[in-house]
Amino acid sequence: MRSHASGTRAALKAVFSASLGVLFLRPLPVRSLTSYANDFVDPTTILARDFSNITAEAQTTIVQWAQDYAEKGPWTVTNKSVTPPSGDKHDYMSWAPYSWPDCSSVGNTTELSPEEVWTTCPYVTKDGQFNPDGRLINDVGAFQDFSDAVLYNALAWAIKGNAAYSSNVAKFVKAWFIDADTAMNPNLNYAQMKRGPDGQVGQHTGVLDLKCMSKLVSGVLILREGKASEWTSELDSQLTNWTTSYINWLTTAQIALEEEAADNNHGTFYYNQLAALQVLVGDKDGAKQTLEKYFTTQYKWQIAANGDQPLETARTRPYHYRAYNLAAMITNAKIGDYIGYNAWNFTTSNGTTIQSALDYAITQSAGKETASELWPNVVAVGAIYGDTDGKYAKWMLSNAGRDYPEDPQFLWNQPFSDSGLVKASNTASAGNSATSGTSGSGTKSSHDNGAVAGLVSGRWSVVMPAGLVVAAVLA
Repeated sequence: MRSHASGTRAALKAVFSASLGVLFLRPLPVRSLTSYANDFVDPTTILARDFSNITAEAQTTIVQWAQDYAEKGPWTVTNKSVTPPSGDKHDYMSWAPYSWPDCSSVGNTTELSPEEVWTTCPYVTKDGQFNPDGRLINDVGAFQDFSDAVLYNALAWAIKGNAAYSSNVAKFVKAWFIDADTAMNPNLNYAQMKRGPDGQVGQHTGVLDLKCMSKLVSGVLILREGKASEWTSELDSQLTNWTTSYINWLTTAQIALEEEAADNNHGTFYYNQLAALQVLVGDKDGAKQTLEKYFTTQYKWQIAANGDQPLETARTRPYHYRAYNLAAMITNAKIGDYIGYNAWNFTTSNGTTIQSALDYAITQSAGKETASELWPNVVAVGAIYGDTDGKYAKWMLSNAGRDYPEDPQFLWNQPFSDSGLVKASNTASAGNSATSGTSGSGTKSSHDNGAVAGLVSGRWSVVMPAGLVVAAVLA
């Protein structure tokens, strides 16, 4: 009997060990990947690692997103099926997203192939209506994922201290900018390219495609200032050299200058990109001049006396475009903060501020548009201007729901109330750590198979080493 019981006990222990190993080696699922319109994360704040305990869930999401994005990379401009008119796949390329073919006047008697449509049919613009074939060339999607991957892997490195994350950043940057076989040429000559018989050239709107350079710069600055060993001086110099060449294009090319002059969100995002890149190459004076130009020109007429953004409201998706331009305004102000240029209380010609634009935006219904686009802006404004009466936190709870403290931006947009949603926890249950000791929140962190407790997607998860759980169950 004893022998039989021992055998059963051993079998049960093996089953429990295998099952629990699968269940508990990774944290429970967190929010699905989301790409913010834009942002700039101050590396000084991140590297201080003085995170509030209420950001534990945001840290968990950041690490999970870092892993998820890393699985998708690396990304390159050479990985596309269509060659730009230059004949060089190293040239970035995209098609105008709202541009649609009108083949009614072509006179064809047989069905046109896609390639014939692209070059033969005139194209017309339908504002706000995406042409799905625009993503047949997806350099724009690749860069968006790439910039997010750099940001989240750099943040995960700062949170967890695991070199795997900083190595990811180095690998992705090399593939996009440095490696001879895959490096992007430093121009956007074929971005948001116009198609049709009079097309095949880039347009000024295409500069918007790389607006998230400010996210990428944030990630690089975290590794550079944090002295991550994987971010070598050679790689830093190579990226600086590429960026210097690209800044020259961005400040001299005709289509780039047309984008700089745009009155609406296109102009605002142009300044995001240029100022961030100037910071990257060490030209903080140049970045300050760039931001000063924005806040004394386009900004002056972008916000009405009631807080509306008329140029964005006039578009086909007003909720989206108001949130979009607001994100760009906030990003410009955040870059300014980093270089000692405080723009938060600058007023427009109507006496309004960035906060005025947010206060108006939160009174508007999203209708059928994506309501979540506004959420990061609400938290950012509340963190900067204060939320003494709890207006912004109440709005987030009512509109974003009980999970909003899980969102990554909740980490760097502080102080902001969690509305009491984050339960007391000893640690952020954040992904794969190769180190133990203290995490960014100042609390004890753990190995992958260590004991972790946290609130994930509104439910408690308790993760323990599989062996210990089995011992407890079978003891």
